[in-house]
Amino acid sequence: MPIPTTRALIVLLGAAPLLILSQFVPPVFYIALGYALLSLLLLVYDYRNAAGPHELEVHRVCESKLSIAAPNPITLRLVYRPRNPNDNRAVSYLLRDEPPFQFALSGADNLSGMVQRGDAASNTYAATPHRRGDYQFANINLRWLTPLGLLLRQAVVPAAQEVKVYPNLLEVRKYELLARRDQLYEVGLKRVRQLGMGSEFERLREYNSDDDYRRIYWPATARRHFPVAMDYQTERSQTVIIALDAGRLMTSPIGPLAKLDYAVNTALLLSYIATLRGDRVGILAFADNVLTWLAPDRGRKQFITALDTLYNIQPQATEPNYATALSYLALKFRRRALVVLFTDLVDPDASQALVRHVSRLVPRYLPITVTMSNAPVIAAATNPPQNSAAVYEQVVAQKLLQERREVLDILNQHGVLTLDVPADKLNVSVINKYLELKSRGAI
Repeated sequence: MPIPTTRALIVLLGAAPLLILSQFVPPVFYIALGYALLSLLLLVYDYRNAAGPHELEVHRVCESKLSIAAPNPITLRLVYRPRNPNDNRAVSYLLRDEPPFQFALSGADNLSGMVQRGDAASNTYAATPHRRGDYQFANINLRWLTPLGLLLRQAVVPAAQEVKVYPNLLEVRKYELLARRDQLYEVGLKRVRQLGMGSEFERLREYNSDDDYRRIYWPATARRHFPVAMDYQTERSQTVIIALDAGRLMTSPIGPLAKLDYAVNTALLLSYIATLRGDRVGILAFADNVLTWLAPDRGRKQFITALDTLYNIQPQATEPNYATALSYLALKFRRRALVVLFTDLVDPDASQALVRHVSRLVPRYLPITVTMSNAPVIAAATNPPQNSAAVYEQVVAQKLLQERREVLDILNQHGVLTLDVPADKLNVSVINKYLELKSRGAI
């Protein structure tokens, strides 16, 4: 059903003064009636000459795999194909999408513009999901002005679309782009060899615009008449096993995400970089029991499998059973490996099981315990107190930090490497540690 615009209401209300005047001059009533009929005919004419819903094609363009905690671009594309070949008018439109209600949206309230005959108009907004899982977009609502601007026609475009929210794939793409440009330092990562720049020749491939020009292989370029680049394979393959604690403590939130989601995002980026550099990657997820085991392997296929594995890891409201998980690891994989354990700490007594069982991984494995520091606790422990209540909070916070340091020190004394960093520094810290250990040949 069309909606009258302000212009249409002004036109229709033009009959009101004539109706009032007709109370004093009766013949004016017929003029008012004629004016009203002409106004209605004008509305009908405007409606019939407007673009029809079948002349406006609308569809949604977005990835089927969205990234958690990242602004994923969602584009609504509109194409105007009028039936009348002589119709060169532009159409003013307004779009409104129906994304999953769990997504945080940015720029979704102003999807409007003008589209010319045969042209395509695109409007983009950002959708930020905060939980992994399966979601569904609904329909797209379209409104457009009639030629005289008297009416807004509207239509509902069926556009149901299922999407999956995965760990942060955008970070992986960002790393790949920066690595090709040799600009990893911009995100705090150590300077490492560029993608595919080992010492042993692997393959020839078509040159990409993001590649270093020094990778061009000129003899093949001359033969094929287009730029050809060389890839090299990594010199040595090692094994990286990512162990994810999906127990109760990892469900606590840091901002919009749970600690487990931060760990999963970092695990995805680590698995991508490790497979890219020729290493074998395996995944172990556990809570009170083993949830998932992905045997170590290398290559792009292994990264895709790791992505699907990480996507399905969900937190459990149970205490982690380190004994069961690490015994399972020792049974499944007996060779030397870097074991990156994402978990959380509370106090020395509650962390005894962690210390006891992770310490047993040494010396067969090289274990790293990765934990996320609590920014509010650090702030409470370091900021000057403003009142008596803040003094008590500071004492408690300092005690919690001291107990946390004690557990980390005990792990270090047993030969277990530790990283305790804020959640927003997790990616950089873990990747830099991996690169450092790999360059030293410590794995």
